Amino acid sequence: MDEKKKQGIWLAIICFVVLFLFMGETSFHTKGEPREAVVALSMLKDGNWILPVNNGVDIAYKPPLFHWMIAVASSVVGEVTEYTARFPSALMLMVMLLAGYAFYARRRGAEVAMVASLVTLTNFEVHRAGVNCRVDMVLAAFMVLALYLLYIWYERRLRGVPWLAILCLSGAALTKGPVGIVLPCGAAFLFCWMKGYRFLPLVGKYACVALAACILPMLWYIAAYQQGGERFLSLVVEENVLRFMGKMTYGSHENPAYYNLVTLVAGFVPYTLFLVVSLFFLKYKKPELQFKGLWARLTQAIRTMDETRLYTLTCAVVIFVFYCIPKSKRSVYLLPMYPFVAYFIAEYLLYLRRQYPRVLKISVYILSVASLLLLALFLFIRVGGVQEAWIGGRHPEETWAYIQALRYVPLGVVPLLLLALSVMTIYYSALHVKEKRELLSPLFALVLSIYLTLDGFYQPTVLNVKSDKPMAREIATLVPQGRIYSYRSENTEGNPLHPFTVNFYLGDRIVPFQAFLPEEGYLLMGEHEREPFLKQYADYALEDIYNSNRRSCDDHSVVHLYRFRQTHKQSITK
Repeated sequence: MDEKKKQGIWLAIICFVVLFLFMGETSFHTKGEPREAVVALSMLKDGNWILPVNNGVDIAYKPPLFHWMIAVASSVVGEVTEYTARFPSALMLMVMLLAGYAFYARRRGAEVAMVASLVTLTNFEVHRAGVNCRVDMVLAAFMVLALYLLYIWYERRLRGVPWLAILCLSGAALTKGPVGIVLPCGAAFLFCWMKGYRFLPLVGKYACVALAACILPMLWYIAAYQQGGERFLSLVVEENVLRFMGKMTYGSHENPAYYNLVTLVAGFVPYTLFLVVSLFFLKYKKPELQFKGLWARLTQAIRTMDETRLYTLTCAVVIFVFYCIPKSKRSVYLLPMYPFVAYFIAEYLLYLRRQYPRVLKISVYILSVASLLLLALFLFIRVGGVQEAWIGGRHPEETWAYIQALRYVPLGVVPLLLLALSVMTIYYSALHVKEKRELLSPLFALVLSIYLTLDGFYQPTVLNVKSDKPMAREIATLVPQGRIYSYRSENTEGNPLHPFTVNFYLGDRIVPFQAFLPEEGYLLMGEHEREPFLKQYADYALEDIYNSNRRSCDDHSVVHLYRFRQTHKQSITK
């Protein structure tokens, strides 16, 4: 077996261990994950795989491929769980990494391909998205796969039909809409144009690719419109046109222009830290600013640049610029550019290993100290070193609950193995640095070890305290079946808020009170909503039967469950 295949196998093993072992340990603790998972739950529950309704009245904001994948994975185990809900993201990340390794190993060498894949896997933003129940990782994977395949089409001089690329583009569109087709085609088109292809024939070829990629998504859009009508059409326009133009009916992740740069730097942690360290060791020359002939030099540089590197650079720049245009900006929108930026980071790490190995030594020391501090902090908490009187902030009781969870969590086999792995990795890294061996191996070993201990032990222990899952279990004992209503006095039109986490764990039984106006039943709402409710619905009586005594992870309000009954009929103002 040649070296490329061996490294590919090792990459697959690393991906499996890092992504799949502990993916289901952490309960849903933000509203984003259960909001997506409940769509798949409603598919399996009601049998509507085209335009399922969840939370009683909502249709999904995005196309259904991601939710189909969750539903299929959940069908194997018989229910939608945290693990099956996150499975598509992890699977597609692994596929993207292996495809990226094969792509770059063939064109730029196995070593830089392996380093680029590990940088992609272990940066903060990609790793977080890869073990999360959100559409963004699946979208990014399909887009990146399409870009790799479109480059292979370029290598074939745009001959034939790039069917696999078209399927990936269709998958991206079925995950989050037309952007999944427009952006990869735009980046690949620009590259081909820079490489000398005539503009109009190139427009025709990529227009045909884009139209072919629209066929499968269009079948779903037609079927969904037949079910949802104008309401569905308005939602499509809102999410795909008005969002890009900054004219949405509600505010959605509106951020300033510099936001994308900041999140990109933060997203590549810990590698951005190492890049900063390297700045103090590089040798600098006085720059020569010659504006005359700048354009000629730039075009010459493009002509002589290695084609794979130029394509990688083009993809990264086009994706970044595209997502700087709309007002709506989120860090996860930039996920498709991460494998391409990671390639250049990989080249730089290999350069540092050759020319400035001291930078990598310092980086290993920094990670070793971080890993030791994490372990020392846990041991300090474990022996009761942290006192409740020391805890401050806005919600000290919650911070104390996290500390208590770490102090009293049972140390079974898996936690002990993870803690032992952390110590062994630190020793292994110190040995390599001392003996001046390969410096990238201990660097990646430390990063992987930190992620494993966080995902497998520290994070579930802390974040499960934050989750509304225990609250849902308590409510289920009080109301074992039937609808439970929810109420919010202030709700965003076009983007209604619901108790998403509790609703998921209750099996999608919670519906908005305002949509049904029942005469009696059970009502779930925050502690500050009681007075607005009674003011708006004066003919209802409430009986408080449950107090969560803790803030919800969805809207950070203390939740109450009421038994309600309409005392007399009167005109109700919605």
